[in-house]
Amino acid sequence: MRLIQGTLDELGTPLAETDFVVVDLETTGGSPSAAAITEIGAVRVRGGEILGEFQTLVHPGTPIPAFIALLTGITDAMVRDAPVIDAVLPAFFEFARGSVLVAHNAPFDVSFLKDAARQCGYPWPGFTVVDTVHLARQVVTLDEVPNRKLGSLARLFGSPTTPDHRALTDARATVDVLHGLLERVGALGVHSLEELTTFTSRVSPAQRRKRHLAESLPHAPGVYVFRDAHDHVLYVGTSHDLRSRVRTYFTASERRSRMGEMVAIAERVDAIVCQTTLEAQVRELRLIAEHKPRYNRRSRFPERMPWVKLTAEAFPRLSVVHAVRDDGATYVGPFSGRRAAELAVDALHEVFALRQCTRRMGRRGGGGSCVLADMRRCLAPCTQAADDATAEQASVDYAVLVAQVRAVLTGDCRSLAADLRARIGALSAGERFEQAATIRDRLVTLVRGAARAQRLGAFAACPKIVAARRRPEGGWEIVLVRHWRLAGTTVAPRGSDPWPYVEALAATAEVPEPPTLPAPAASAEEAEKVLRWIEADGTRLVEVEGEWSCPVHGAGAERARLEPLAVAAAGAVPFDEPGVVRRGTAPVASSLRHPAAG
Repeated sequence: MRLIQGTLDELGTPLAETDFVVVDLETTGGSPSAAAITEIGAVRVRGGEILGEFQTLVHPGTPIPAFIALLTGITDAMVRDAPVIDAVLPAFFEFARGSVLVAHNAPFDVSFLKDAARQCGYPWPGFTVVDTVHLARQVVTLDEVPNRKLGSLARLFGSPTTPDHRALTDARATVDVLHGLLERVGALGVHSLEELTTFTSRVSPAQRRKRHLAESLPHAPGVYVFRDAHDHVLYVGTSHDLRSRVRTYFTASERRSRMGEMVAIAERVDAIVCQTTLEAQVRELRLIAEHKPRYNRRSRFPERMPWVKLTAEAFPRLSVVHAVRDDGATYVGPFSGRRAAELAVDALHEVFALRQCTRRMGRRGGGGSCVLADMRRCLAPCTQAADDATAEQASVDYAVLVAQVRAVLTGDCRSLAADLRARIGALSAGERFEQAATIRDRLVTLVRGAARAQRLGAFAACPKIVAARRRPEGGWEIVLVRHWRLAGTTVAPRGSDPWPYVEALAATAEVPEPPTLPAPAASAEEAEKVLRWIEADGTRLVEVEGEWSCPVHGAGAERARLEPLAVAAAGAVPFDEPGVVRRGTAPVASSLRHPAAG
Protein backbone atom coordinates (compact mmCIF):
# COMPACT_ATOMS: atom_id res chain seq x y z
CA MET A 1 0.00 0.00 0.00
CA ARG A 2 1.28 3.43 -0.94
CA LEU A 3 0.82 6.05 1.80
CA ILE A 4 0.55 9.68 0.77
CA GLN A 5 1.12 12.58 3.17
CA GLY A 6 -0.84 15.47 1.66
CA THR A 7 0.25 19.07 2.05
CA LEU A 8 -2.04 21.64 3.73
CA ASP A 9 -2.71 23.16 0.32
CA GLU A 10 -3.59 19.75 -1.07
CA LEU A 11 -5.87 18.86 1.85
CA GLY A 12 -7.85 22.09 1.57
CA THR A 13 -10.01 23.54 4.36
CA PRO A 14 -11.00 20.75 6.80
CA LEU A 15 -14.76 20.50 7.27
CA ALA A 16 -14.31 20.34 11.04
CA GLU A 17 -12.74 23.83 10.94
CA THR A 18 -15.28 25.36 8.56
CA ASP A 19 -17.99 27.75 9.77
CA PHE A 20 -21.37 26.93 8.25
CA VAL A 21 -24.34 29.28 8.44
CA VAL A 22 -27.49 27.27 7.81
CA VAL A 23 -30.18 29.67 6.60
CA ASP A 24 -33.87 29.38 5.83
CA LEU A 25 -36.28 31.99 4.50
CA GLU A 26 -40.03 32.39 4.52
CA THR A 27 -41.42 34.43 1.62
CA THR A 28 -44.68 35.65 0.11
CA GLY A 29 -44.21 33.57 -3.05
CA GLY A 30 -41.92 31.43 -5.15
CA SER A 31 -40.01 34.01 -7.23
CA PRO A 32 -37.94 36.98 -6.02
CA SER A 33 -39.23 39.05 -8.93
CA ALA A 34 -42.82 38.83 -7.62
CA ALA A 35 -42.43 38.05 -3.92
CA ALA A 36 -40.56 39.25 -0.83
CA ILE A 37 -38.95 37.85 2.32
CA THR A 38 -41.08 37.65 5.48
CA GLU A 39 -38.66 35.87 7.84
CA ILE A 40 -34.98 34.95 8.08
CA GLY A 41 -33.67 32.25 10.38
CA ALA A 42 -30.05 31.09 10.55
CA VAL A 43 -27.79 28.93 12.73
CA ARG A 44 -23.99 29.20 12.76
CA VAL A 45 -22.15 25.94 13.44
CA ARG A 46 -18.57 24.67 13.44
CA GLY A 47 -17.32 21.18 14.19
CA GLY A 48 -20.80 20.06 15.22
CA GLU A 49 -21.25 22.88 17.77
CA ILE A 50 -23.76 25.72 17.51
CA LEU A 51 -22.01 29.10 17.68
CA GLY A 52 -25.05 31.35 17.37
CA GLU A 53 -28.53 31.88 15.99
CA PHE A 54 -30.17 34.64 13.99
CA GLN A 55 -33.93 35.20 13.61
CA THR A 56 -36.12 38.09 12.55
CA LEU A 57 -39.42 38.76 10.87
CA VAL A 58 -39.25 41.08 7.86
CA HIS A 59 -41.90 43.50 6.62
CA PRO A 60 -42.41 42.44 2.97
CA GLY A 61 -43.94 45.73 1.83
CA THR A 62 -46.96 43.91 0.41
CA PRO A 63 -49.86 41.92 1.92
CA ILE A 64 -49.11 38.28 2.65
CA PRO A 65 -51.32 35.97 0.55
CA ALA A 66 -53.81 33.97 2.55
CA PHE A 67 -52.45 30.57 1.51
CA ILE A 68 -48.93 31.64 2.53
CA ALA A 69 -50.21 32.81 5.92
CA LEU A 70 -51.97 29.47 6.33
CA LEU A 71 -48.79 27.55 5.40
CA THR A 72 -46.30 29.48 7.54
CA GLY A 73 -48.48 30.98 10.24
CA ILE A 74 -46.97 34.42 9.48
CA THR A 75 -49.69 37.06 9.14
CA ASP A 76 -49.79 40.72 8.19
CA ALA A 77 -50.31 41.60 11.84
CA MET A 78 -47.10 39.79 12.83
CA VAL A 79 -44.91 41.71 10.36
CA ARG A 80 -46.62 45.11 10.73
CA ASP A 81 -43.92 46.43 13.10
CA ALA A 82 -41.08 44.23 11.74
CA PRO A 83 -37.98 45.87 10.17
CA VAL A 84 -37.75 46.14 6.39
CA ILE A 85 -35.20 44.13 4.45
CA ASP A 86 -32.89 47.16 4.07
CA ALA A 87 -32.30 47.10 7.85
CA VAL A 88 -32.12 43.32 8.17
CA LEU A 89 -29.61 42.45 5.45
CA PRO A 90 -26.54 44.20 6.98
CA ALA A 91 -27.12 42.38 10.26
CA PHE A 92 -27.49 39.02 8.52
CA PHE A 93 -24.39 39.59 6.37
CA GLU A 94 -22.42 40.42 9.53
CA PHE A 95 -23.71 37.25 11.23
CA ALA A 96 -22.73 35.12 8.21
CA ARG A 97 -19.38 36.82 7.49
CA GLY A 98 -16.57 34.38 6.67
CA SER A 99 -18.85 31.37 6.57
CA VAL A 100 -20.27 28.91 4.07
CA LEU A 101 -23.99 29.33 3.44
CA VAL A 102 -26.06 26.16 3.70
CA ALA A 103 -29.71 25.83 2.75
CA HIS A 104 -32.19 23.15 1.83
CA ASN A 105 -32.91 23.93 -1.84
CA ALA A 106 -30.24 26.63 -1.72
CA PRO A 107 -30.99 28.17 -5.16
CA PHE A 108 -34.37 29.34 -3.77
CA ASP A 109 -33.03 31.02 -0.62
CA VAL A 110 -29.92 32.44 -2.25
CA SER A 111 -31.89 33.92 -5.15
CA PHE A 112 -34.09 35.87 -2.69
CA LEU A 113 -31.07 37.08 -0.72
CA LYS A 114 -29.22 38.18 -3.85
CA ASP A 115 -32.26 39.98 -5.22
CA ALA A 116 -32.80 41.77 -1.92
CA ALA A 117 -29.15 42.83 -1.81
CA ARG A 118 -29.40 44.15 -5.36
CA GLN A 119 -32.55 46.16 -4.64
CA CYS A 120 -31.05 47.61 -1.47
CA GLY A 121 -27.77 48.47 -3.15
CA TYR A 122 -25.65 46.12 -1.03
CA PRO A 123 -22.85 44.12 -2.68
CA TRP A 124 -23.28 40.34 -2.52
CA PRO A 125 -20.56 38.92 -0.23
CA GLY A 126 -19.84 36.00 -2.55
CA PHE A 127 -20.54 33.19 -0.11
CA THR A 128 -19.61 29.63 -0.93
CA VAL A 129 -22.96 27.80 -1.00
CA VAL A 130 -23.80 24.20 -0.10
CA ASP A 131 -27.20 22.76 -1.00
CA THR A 132 -28.38 19.92 1.25
CA VAL A 133 -30.90 18.82 -1.40
CA HIS A 134 -28.04 18.27 -3.86
CA LEU A 135 -25.99 16.36 -1.28
CA ALA A 136 -28.98 14.23 -0.32
CA ARG A 137 -29.53 13.25 -3.95
CA GLN A 138 -25.97 11.94 -4.03
CA VAL A 139 -25.94 9.84 -0.85
CA VAL A 140 -29.55 9.19 0.21
CA THR A 141 -31.51 6.65 -1.82
CA LEU A 142 -35.27 6.55 -2.34
CA ASP A 143 -35.26 3.20 -0.55
CA GLU A 144 -34.50 5.13 2.64
CA VAL A 145 -36.86 8.07 2.20
CA PRO A 146 -39.87 8.70 -0.07
CA ASN A 147 -38.41 12.05 -1.16
CA ARG A 148 -35.66 14.55 -0.29
CA LYS A 149 -37.90 17.04 1.47
CA LEU A 150 -36.60 18.56 4.67
CA GLY A 151 -39.13 16.73 6.87
CA SER A 152 -38.26 13.34 5.36
CA LEU A 153 -34.51 13.86 5.82
CA ALA A 154 -34.93 15.23 9.34
CA ARG A 155 -36.75 12.03 10.34
CA LEU A 156 -34.09 9.88 8.60
CA PHE A 157 -31.23 11.50 10.53
CA GLY A 158 -33.11 11.56 13.84
CA SER A 159 -33.42 15.33 14.21
CA PRO A 160 -35.23 16.39 17.41
CA THR A 161 -36.62 19.36 15.48
CA THR A 162 -39.65 18.95 13.25
CA PRO A 163 -39.79 21.42 10.34
CA ASP A 164 -42.89 23.66 10.49
CA HIS A 165 -42.33 26.27 7.75
CA ARG A 166 -40.87 28.78 10.19
CA ALA A 167 -37.40 29.99 9.32
CA LEU A 168 -35.45 29.30 12.51
CA THR A 169 -37.12 25.96 13.16
CA ASP A 170 -36.40 24.80 9.62
CA ALA A 171 -32.81 26.07 9.88
CA ARG A 172 -32.30 24.02 13.07
CA ALA A 173 -33.65 20.92 11.33
CA THR A 174 -31.37 21.59 8.36
CA VAL A 175 -28.36 21.69 10.71
CA ASP A 176 -29.10 18.12 11.76
CA VAL A 177 -29.57 17.08 8.15
CA LEU A 178 -26.26 18.72 7.22
CA HIS A 179 -24.41 16.82 9.96
CA GLY A 180 -25.96 13.54 8.82
CA LEU A 181 -24.98 14.19 5.22
CA LEU A 182 -21.42 15.19 6.19
CA GLU A 183 -21.05 11.91 8.05
CA ARG A 184 -22.03 10.01 4.92
CA VAL A 185 -19.78 11.88 2.48
CA GLY A 186 -16.94 11.62 5.01
CA ALA A 187 -17.14 7.86 4.66
CA LEU A 188 -16.63 8.41 0.91
CA GLY A 189 -13.40 10.32 1.43
CA VAL A 190 -14.76 13.88 1.52
CA HIS A 191 -12.98 15.71 4.33
CA SER A 192 -12.41 19.25 3.02
CA LEU A 193 -14.63 22.11 1.91
CA GLU A 194 -13.18 21.95 -1.60
CA GLU A 195 -14.12 18.28 -1.86
CA LEU A 196 -17.59 18.96 -0.48
CA THR A 197 -18.45 21.75 -2.93
CA THR A 198 -17.43 19.60 -5.89
CA PHE A 199 -18.81 16.34 -4.54
CA THR A 200 -20.94 14.13 -6.74
CA SER A 201 -21.68 10.44 -6.67
CA ARG A 202 -20.37 10.28 -10.25
CA VAL A 203 -16.86 10.65 -8.83
CA SER A 204 -15.77 7.36 -7.33
CA PRO A 205 -13.83 7.25 -4.05
CA ALA A 206 -10.88 5.73 -5.92
CA GLN A 207 -10.92 8.64 -8.35
CA ARG A 208 -11.19 11.16 -5.54
CA ARG A 209 -8.29 9.58 -3.65
CA LYS A 210 -5.99 10.22 -6.61
CA ARG A 211 -5.94 13.95 -5.93
CA HIS A 212 -2.41 13.40 -4.64
CA LEU A 213 -1.27 13.07 -8.29
CA ALA A 214 -1.53 16.86 -8.56
CA GLU A 215 0.43 17.46 -5.35
CA SER A 216 3.83 18.09 -6.93
CA LEU A 217 2.57 20.10 -9.90
CA PRO A 218 3.34 23.83 -9.97
CA HIS A 219 0.89 26.71 -10.32
CA ALA A 220 2.39 27.62 -13.70
CA PRO A 221 1.49 27.39 -17.40
CA GLY A 222 2.54 24.33 -19.35
CA VAL A 223 1.67 20.80 -20.44
CA TYR A 224 0.56 17.90 -18.24
CA VAL A 225 0.92 14.22 -19.15
CA PHE A 226 -1.04 11.40 -17.49
CA ARG A 227 0.81 8.05 -17.44
CA ASP A 228 -0.20 4.56 -16.35
CA ALA A 229 1.70 1.99 -14.29
CA HIS A 230 3.71 0.95 -17.36
CA ASP A 231 4.72 4.56 -18.10
CA HIS A 232 2.49 4.69 -21.18
CA VAL A 233 1.09 8.11 -22.01
CA LEU A 234 -2.67 8.15 -21.44
CA TYR A 235 -3.58 11.78 -22.01
CA VAL A 236 -1.87 15.10 -22.80
CA GLY A 237 -3.34 18.50 -22.02
CA THR A 238 -2.34 22.11 -21.49
CA SER A 239 -3.29 24.78 -18.98
CA HIS A 240 -2.22 28.17 -17.67
CA ASP A 241 -2.27 26.66 -14.15
CA LEU A 242 -1.11 23.04 -14.15
CA ARG A 243 -1.99 22.10 -10.57
CA SER A 244 -5.46 23.64 -10.62
CA ARG A 245 -6.31 22.07 -13.97
CA VAL A 246 -5.14 18.57 -13.03
CA ARG A 247 -7.09 18.73 -9.76
CA THR A 248 -10.33 19.14 -11.70
CA TYR A 249 -9.94 15.61 -13.07
CA PHE A 250 -10.65 14.29 -9.56
CA THR A 251 -13.81 16.36 -8.96
CA ALA A 252 -17.34 16.72 -10.32
CA SER A 253 -16.26 19.39 -12.77
CA GLU A 254 -14.84 16.60 -14.96
CA ARG A 255 -17.92 14.96 -16.47
CA ARG A 256 -16.44 13.10 -19.42
CA SER A 257 -16.83 9.37 -18.79
CA ARG A 258 -13.66 8.50 -20.68
CA MET A 259 -11.69 10.86 -18.40
CA GLY A 260 -13.02 8.99 -15.38
CA GLU A 261 -11.76 5.78 -16.92
CA MET A 262 -8.40 7.39 -17.66
CA VAL A 263 -7.98 8.70 -14.11
CA ALA A 264 -8.78 5.25 -12.73
CA ILE A 265 -5.70 3.74 -14.40
CA ALA A 266 -3.40 6.77 -14.13
CA GLU A 267 -0.46 6.43 -11.75
CA ARG A 268 1.53 9.58 -12.45
CA VAL A 269 1.15 13.07 -13.88
CA ASP A 270 4.21 14.75 -15.39
CA ALA A 271 4.40 18.50 -15.89
CA ILE A 272 6.34 20.46 -18.50
CA VAL A 273 6.46 24.12 -17.50
CA CYS A 274 6.44 26.48 -20.48
CA GLN A 275 7.32 30.15 -20.63
CA THR A 276 4.47 31.06 -22.97
CA THR A 277 1.00 29.83 -23.84
CA LEU A 278 2.02 29.28 -27.47
CA GLU A 279 4.90 27.05 -26.42
CA ALA A 280 2.53 24.98 -24.28
CA GLN A 281 0.04 24.58 -27.13
CA VAL A 282 2.75 23.48 -29.56
CA ARG A 283 4.33 21.05 -27.08
CA GLU A 284 0.90 19.53 -26.49
CA LEU A 285 0.41 18.95 -30.23
CA ARG A 286 3.85 17.39 -30.65
CA LEU A 287 3.45 15.08 -27.64
CA ILE A 288 0.03 13.93 -28.86
CA ALA A 289 1.40 13.25 -32.34
CA GLU A 290 4.40 11.39 -30.89
CA HIS A 291 2.66 9.20 -28.31
CA LYS A 292 -0.86 9.05 -29.77
CA PRO A 293 -2.51 8.74 -26.32
CA ARG A 294 -5.70 6.71 -26.49
CA TYR A 295 -7.70 9.22 -24.42
CA ASN A 296 -6.85 12.16 -26.68
CA ARG A 297 -9.30 12.36 -29.55
CA ARG A 298 -7.83 15.18 -31.60
CA SER A 299 -4.44 15.77 -33.23
CA ARG A 300 -3.26 12.17 -32.85
CA PHE A 301 -2.62 11.51 -36.53
CA PRO A 302 -1.49 14.71 -38.30
CA GLU A 303 0.25 12.55 -40.90
CA ARG A 304 -3.14 11.30 -42.07
CA MET A 305 -4.41 14.72 -43.11
CA PRO A 306 -5.10 14.53 -46.87
CA TRP A 307 -3.89 16.81 -49.65
CA VAL A 308 -5.22 17.31 -53.16
CA LYS A 309 -2.48 16.67 -55.70
CA LEU A 310 -2.30 17.75 -59.33
CA THR A 311 0.06 15.09 -60.61
CA ALA A 312 3.16 15.71 -62.70
CA GLU A 313 2.80 13.39 -65.70
CA ALA A 314 2.07 13.60 -69.40
CA PHE A 315 -1.63 14.22 -68.77
CA PRO A 316 -1.96 15.29 -65.13
CA ARG A 317 -4.97 14.39 -63.02
CA LEU A 318 -6.24 15.15 -59.52
CA SER A 319 -5.78 12.70 -56.66
CA VAL A 320 -6.03 12.63 -52.87
CA VAL A 321 -2.77 11.83 -51.06
CA HIS A 322 -1.42 11.93 -47.50
CA ALA A 323 2.11 13.21 -48.10
CA VAL A 324 3.71 16.09 -49.97
CA ARG A 325 6.65 14.95 -52.10
CA ASP A 326 9.24 16.77 -54.13
CA ASP A 327 7.97 15.35 -57.42
CA GLY A 328 7.05 18.47 -59.38
CA ALA A 329 3.35 18.10 -58.61
CA THR A 330 1.07 20.83 -57.24
CA TYR A 331 -0.44 20.29 -53.79
CA VAL A 332 -3.35 21.96 -51.99
CA GLY A 333 -4.34 21.44 -48.38
CA PRO A 334 -4.20 19.86 -45.98
CA PHE A 335 -7.91 19.16 -45.56
CA SER A 336 -9.73 18.11 -42.42
CA GLY A 337 -10.53 14.67 -43.83
CA ARG A 338 -10.72 12.61 -46.97
CA ARG A 339 -14.33 13.60 -47.57
CA ALA A 340 -13.37 17.28 -47.62
CA ALA A 341 -10.52 16.60 -50.05
CA GLU A 342 -12.88 14.69 -52.34
CA LEU A 343 -15.34 17.60 -52.30
CA ALA A 344 -12.53 19.92 -53.41
CA VAL A 345 -11.65 17.57 -56.26
CA ASP A 346 -15.31 17.46 -57.29
CA ALA A 347 -15.40 21.27 -57.36
CA LEU A 348 -12.49 21.35 -59.80
CA HIS A 349 -14.04 18.65 -61.97
CA GLU A 350 -17.22 20.74 -62.15
CA VAL A 351 -15.32 23.37 -64.12
CA PHE A 352 -12.26 21.73 -65.63
CA ALA A 353 -12.45 18.70 -67.93
CA LEU A 354 -9.46 16.91 -66.44
CA ARG A 355 -9.20 13.19 -66.88
CA GLN A 356 -10.36 11.16 -63.91
CA CYS A 357 -9.00 7.76 -64.89
CA THR A 358 -5.99 6.44 -62.97
CA ARG A 359 -4.13 4.55 -65.70
CA ARG A 360 -0.71 5.67 -66.89
CA MET A 361 -0.66 7.54 -70.19
CA GLY A 362 2.10 8.57 -72.54
CA ARG A 363 2.21 11.64 -74.75
CA ARG A 364 0.14 9.87 -77.40
CA GLY A 365 -2.56 8.76 -75.00
CA GLY A 366 -4.07 5.52 -76.20
CA GLY A 367 -7.35 3.75 -75.51
CA GLY A 368 -11.01 4.32 -76.14
CA SER A 369 -13.26 7.11 -74.91
CA CYS A 370 -15.23 6.89 -71.66
CA VAL A 371 -18.58 8.13 -70.43
CA LEU A 372 -17.07 11.38 -69.13
CA ALA A 373 -15.67 12.09 -72.56
CA ASP A 374 -19.07 11.51 -74.14
CA MET A 375 -20.55 13.96 -71.59
CA ARG A 376 -17.78 16.50 -72.41
CA ARG A 377 -16.56 16.31 -68.83
CA CYS A 378 -13.10 15.18 -69.94
CA LEU A 379 -10.85 16.27 -72.81
CA ALA A 380 -10.16 12.57 -73.36
CA PRO A 381 -6.47 12.76 -74.26
CA CYS A 382 -6.53 8.96 -74.42
CA THR A 383 -8.43 9.09 -77.76
CA GLN A 384 -6.17 11.61 -79.50
CA ALA A 385 -3.58 9.29 -81.03
CA ALA A 386 -4.45 9.23 -84.74
CA ASP A 387 -1.28 10.99 -85.84
CA ASP A 388 1.57 13.10 -84.53
CA ALA A 389 -0.19 16.41 -85.22
CA THR A 390 -3.38 15.35 -83.48
CA ALA A 391 -1.50 14.01 -80.49
CA GLU A 392 0.57 17.18 -80.25
CA GLN A 393 -2.51 19.40 -80.36
CA ALA A 394 -4.24 17.26 -77.72
CA SER A 395 -1.18 17.61 -75.52
CA VAL A 396 -1.17 21.39 -75.96
CA ASP A 397 -4.89 21.73 -75.21
CA TYR A 398 -4.56 19.59 -72.12
CA ALA A 399 -1.51 21.55 -70.96
CA VAL A 400 -3.50 24.79 -71.19
CA LEU A 401 -6.24 23.22 -69.09
CA VAL A 402 -3.72 22.02 -66.49
CA ALA A 403 -2.17 25.49 -66.33
CA GLN A 404 -5.60 26.94 -65.56
CA VAL A 405 -6.13 24.41 -62.76
CA ARG A 406 -2.68 25.11 -61.34
CA ALA A 407 -3.40 28.86 -61.40
CA VAL A 408 -6.59 28.31 -59.44
CA LEU A 409 -4.81 26.21 -56.83
CA THR A 410 -1.79 28.44 -56.36
CA GLY A 411 -3.01 31.90 -57.34
CA ASP A 412 -6.13 33.46 -58.82
CA CYS A 413 -9.29 31.43 -58.23
CA ARG A 414 -11.80 34.09 -59.23
CA SER A 415 -12.72 32.45 -62.53
CA LEU A 416 -13.56 29.12 -60.94
CA ALA A 417 -15.55 30.76 -58.14
CA ALA A 418 -17.49 32.92 -60.63
CA ASP A 419 -18.32 29.89 -62.75
CA LEU A 420 -19.57 27.86 -59.80
CA ARG A 421 -21.53 30.79 -58.37
CA ALA A 422 -23.28 31.10 -61.72
CA ARG A 423 -24.17 27.38 -61.62
CA ILE A 424 -25.47 27.68 -58.08
CA GLY A 425 -27.61 30.63 -59.09
CA ALA A 426 -29.05 28.77 -62.08
CA LEU A 427 -29.83 25.68 -59.99
CA SER A 428 -31.45 27.75 -57.24
CA ALA A 429 -33.56 29.63 -59.78
CA GLY A 430 -34.75 26.26 -61.05
CA GLU A 431 -35.55 25.20 -57.47
CA ARG A 432 -32.92 22.45 -57.58
CA PHE A 433 -31.78 23.34 -54.12
CA GLU A 434 -30.02 20.10 -53.17
CA GLN A 435 -27.77 20.25 -56.24
CA ALA A 436 -27.06 23.92 -55.59
CA ALA A 437 -26.11 23.15 -52.00
CA THR A 438 -23.81 20.33 -53.13
CA ILE A 439 -21.92 22.62 -55.48
CA ARG A 440 -21.78 25.31 -52.81
CA ASP A 441 -20.21 22.86 -50.35
CA ARG A 442 -17.68 21.76 -52.95
CA LEU A 443 -16.72 25.34 -53.74
CA VAL A 444 -16.35 26.37 -50.09
CA THR A 445 -14.26 23.29 -49.27
CA LEU A 446 -11.94 23.86 -52.22
CA VAL A 447 -11.47 27.53 -51.39
CA ARG A 448 -10.70 26.71 -47.76
CA GLY A 449 -8.07 24.15 -48.74
CA ALA A 450 -6.48 26.40 -51.35
CA ALA A 451 -6.39 29.33 -48.96
CA ARG A 452 -4.75 27.20 -46.30
CA ALA A 453 -2.12 25.93 -48.73
CA GLN A 454 -1.35 29.42 -50.00
CA ARG A 455 -1.02 30.82 -46.47
CA LEU A 456 1.05 27.97 -45.08
CA GLY A 457 3.14 27.58 -48.22
CA ALA A 458 4.13 31.24 -48.21
CA PHE A 459 5.12 31.14 -44.55
CA ALA A 460 6.81 27.75 -44.74
CA ALA A 461 9.15 29.16 -47.37
CA CYS A 462 10.55 31.67 -44.84
CA PRO A 463 13.74 30.36 -43.21
CA LYS A 464 13.31 32.67 -40.23
CA ILE A 465 10.60 34.84 -38.68
CA VAL A 466 10.99 36.59 -35.33
CA ALA A 467 7.92 38.17 -33.74
CA ALA A 468 7.19 39.72 -30.35
CA ARG A 469 4.17 40.71 -28.31
CA ARG A 470 3.83 42.66 -25.08
CA ARG A 471 2.80 40.65 -22.03
CA PRO A 472 -0.06 41.94 -19.82
CA GLU A 473 2.26 41.93 -16.79
CA GLY A 474 5.03 43.72 -18.72
CA GLY A 475 7.96 42.62 -20.82
CA TRP A 476 7.92 40.86 -24.20
CA GLU A 477 6.98 37.40 -25.37
CA ILE A 478 9.37 36.55 -28.23
CA VAL A 479 8.85 33.78 -30.78
CA LEU A 480 11.21 32.45 -33.45
CA VAL A 481 9.78 30.42 -36.34
CA ARG A 482 11.74 28.51 -38.99
CA HIS A 483 9.85 27.24 -42.03
CA TRP A 484 6.73 27.73 -39.97
CA ARG A 485 7.86 25.43 -37.19
CA LEU A 486 8.13 26.94 -33.72
CA ALA A 487 11.87 26.81 -33.20
CA GLY A 488 12.04 28.62 -29.89
CA THR A 489 10.39 31.10 -27.57
CA THR A 490 11.54 33.25 -24.67
CA VAL A 491 10.39 36.08 -22.45
CA ALA A 492 12.15 39.42 -21.97
CA PRO A 493 11.32 40.64 -18.43
CA ARG A 494 9.71 43.98 -17.80
CA GLY A 495 12.14 46.85 -17.98
CA SER A 496 14.87 44.89 -19.77
CA ASP A 497 16.28 45.41 -23.25
CA PRO A 498 14.64 42.73 -25.44
CA TRP A 499 17.38 42.63 -28.09
CA PRO A 500 19.82 40.43 -26.15
CA TYR A 501 16.98 37.96 -25.66
CA VAL A 502 16.21 38.01 -29.39
CA GLU A 503 19.88 37.36 -30.22
CA ALA A 504 20.19 34.57 -27.66
CA LEU A 505 17.02 32.94 -28.99
CA ALA A 506 18.30 33.08 -32.57
CA ALA A 507 21.57 31.45 -31.51
CA THR A 508 19.98 28.59 -29.57
CA ALA A 509 16.73 27.87 -31.41
CA GLU A 510 16.09 24.65 -33.32
CA VAL A 511 17.10 24.58 -37.01
CA PRO A 512 14.77 22.15 -38.82
CA GLU A 513 15.34 20.78 -42.30
CA PRO A 514 13.66 22.86 -45.04
CA PRO A 515 10.29 21.23 -45.84
CA THR A 516 8.84 20.20 -49.18
CA LEU A 517 6.55 23.12 -49.99
CA PRO A 518 3.74 23.89 -49.50
CA ALA A 519 3.90 21.66 -46.41
CA PRO A 520 5.42 23.35 -43.33
CA ALA A 521 8.25 21.85 -41.30
CA ALA A 522 5.70 21.04 -38.58
CA SER A 523 2.16 19.74 -38.59
CA ALA A 524 -0.42 21.92 -40.26
CA GLU A 525 -2.19 22.38 -36.93
CA GLU A 526 0.99 23.69 -35.31
CA ALA A 527 1.56 26.02 -38.24
CA GLU A 528 -1.99 27.34 -37.90
CA LYS A 529 -1.52 28.03 -34.17
CA VAL A 530 1.73 29.88 -34.81
CA LEU A 531 0.14 31.83 -37.66
CA ARG A 532 -2.83 32.88 -35.51
CA TRP A 533 -0.42 34.05 -32.81
CA ILE A 534 1.53 36.16 -35.28
CA GLU A 535 -1.60 37.57 -36.92
CA ALA A 536 -3.18 38.55 -33.57
CA ASP A 537 -3.48 42.19 -32.58
CA GLY A 538 -0.43 43.55 -30.79
CA THR A 539 2.13 41.22 -32.40
CA ARG A 540 5.13 42.94 -33.98
CA LEU A 541 7.39 41.48 -36.64
CA VAL A 542 11.01 41.83 -35.57
CA GLU A 543 12.71 40.04 -38.48
CA VAL A 544 11.62 38.23 -41.63
CA GLU A 545 14.16 36.30 -43.66
CA GLY A 546 12.92 35.45 -47.14
CA GLU A 547 9.66 36.44 -48.85
CA TRP A 548 6.34 36.41 -47.06
CA SER A 549 3.41 37.05 -49.36
CA CYS A 550 0.10 35.67 -50.59
CA PRO A 551 -1.56 36.11 -54.02
CA VAL A 552 -3.61 39.30 -54.31
CA HIS A 553 -6.54 37.47 -55.86
CA GLY A 554 -5.82 34.19 -54.12
CA ALA A 555 -8.13 31.82 -52.35
CA GLY A 556 -7.92 33.81 -49.13
CA ALA A 557 -9.92 36.69 -50.60
CA GLU A 558 -12.48 34.32 -52.05
CA ARG A 559 -12.74 32.50 -48.72
CA ALA A 560 -13.49 35.75 -46.91
CA ARG A 561 -16.34 36.30 -49.37
CA LEU A 562 -17.77 32.77 -49.16
CA GLU A 563 -17.28 31.90 -45.48
CA PRO A 564 -20.21 33.95 -44.11
CA LEU A 565 -22.51 32.32 -46.66
CA ALA A 566 -21.29 28.85 -45.74
CA VAL A 567 -21.77 29.53 -42.01
CA ALA A 568 -25.25 30.92 -42.63
CA ALA A 569 -26.17 27.91 -44.74
CA ALA A 570 -25.12 25.64 -41.88
CA GLY A 571 -27.60 27.46 -39.66
CA ALA A 572 -24.99 28.84 -37.26
CA VAL A 573 -26.12 32.45 -37.73
CA PRO A 574 -29.23 34.18 -39.03
CA PHE A 575 -29.05 34.79 -42.77
CA ASP A 576 -31.40 37.22 -44.49
CA GLU A 577 -29.33 38.47 -47.41
CA PRO A 578 -31.17 39.43 -50.60
CA GLY A 579 -31.18 36.76 -53.27
CA VAL A 580 -31.42 33.82 -50.89
CA VAL A 581 -33.91 31.05 -51.45
CA ARG A 582 -34.86 29.13 -48.28
CA ARG A 583 -35.89 25.52 -48.23
CA GLY A 584 -36.60 24.26 -44.74
CA THR A 585 -33.88 25.70 -42.49
CA ALA A 586 -30.93 25.62 -44.92
CA PRO A 587 -30.73 28.65 -47.22
CA VAL A 588 -29.12 28.32 -50.64
CA ALA A 589 -27.85 31.50 -52.22
CA SER A 590 -29.31 32.14 -55.65
CA SER A 591 -26.15 34.10 -56.27
CA LEU A 592 -23.11 33.74 -54.05
CA ARG A 593 -21.68 37.02 -55.25
CA HIS A 594 -21.81 39.44 -52.35
CA PRO A 595 -23.41 42.80 -53.25
CA ALA A 596 -20.27 44.65 -52.19
CA ALA A 597 -18.17 42.52 -54.50
CA GLY A 598 -19.90 43.81 -57.64
